[in-house]
Amino acid sequence: MNPLNTTVTSRLGGILLAVMASGYLLIGPISVAAETTGNRAINNPPATILVTGANRGIGLALARYFHQHGFSVIATARKPNEALQLKAIGVETLQLDITDPASIAALKSGLTGRPIDILLNNAGIKGHSATALDDLDIEQLKTTFDVNSLGALRVIQALMPNLRIGAQKTVVNMSSRMGSIADNTGGAVGYRASKGALNNFNKSLSIEFSEQGFVFVVLHPGWVRTDMTSDRATYSTDDSAKALFELITELSQGDNGRFYDLHGESIAW
Repeated sequence: MNPLNTTVTSRLGGILLAVMASGYLLIGPISVAAETTGNRAINNPPATILVTGANRGIGLALARYFHQHGFSVIATARKPNEALQLKAIGVETLQLDITDPASIAALKSGLTGRPIDILLNNAGIKGHSATALDDLDIEQLKTTFDVNSLGALRVIQALMPNLRIGAQKTVVNMSSRMGSIADNTGGAVGYRASKGALNNFNKSLSIEFSEQGFVFVVLHPGWVRTDMTSDRATYSTDDSAKALFELITELSQGDNGRFYDLHGESIAW
């Protein structure tokens, strides 16, 4: 199929794309020149995605995958000078500790006036766990909530001005099937609860900002082989990133407030 002689439609971040016979890419009401390679159109300028916790694991793989597919990637890490693999990708790398209000404020200030199309809140920790209630150190769970729940909320609040001027207005919060109450099989009390709180934040915000055209979703990346899991896990970070990329770039307004796995299957709350 010759894309220059045929109209091809697809979804990218909830925006209808059409490659017309003229060789131009129409993005909503905006027309920009586009090159075509096979059936894939390359935007100019590219959409911008900000990925938190991008120095390792799924975050690193996602930053690399979005970069390889033509996105402008802003990647954050607590210690960017030590994020050698991330720097090797060649993406913009910024310092961010999502538990530190001063770090959040510095990021907000440094990005003033820059449109962000997609915010991907990936940063998270496994946190403290125990097999029995008697062994649970409840004080340690504060850190789990501070990172997995409140951290994402801080970033969303700080970058909302950037998202408002972005074209896609998409917020992706990396959750877990373990945040589902319906699928709760016990154990990992703090981690499950922190992801459940993140899911609730997402649902509330999806309602609050729906009339402004925002899309808020929570995603389960699958059981991925990272330093938080084990070598027995189902997916490599690259496998997960590829599936998540395909899902995220197909999101539309109808997905607002939803909870999906990496293949786009709905997960019970």
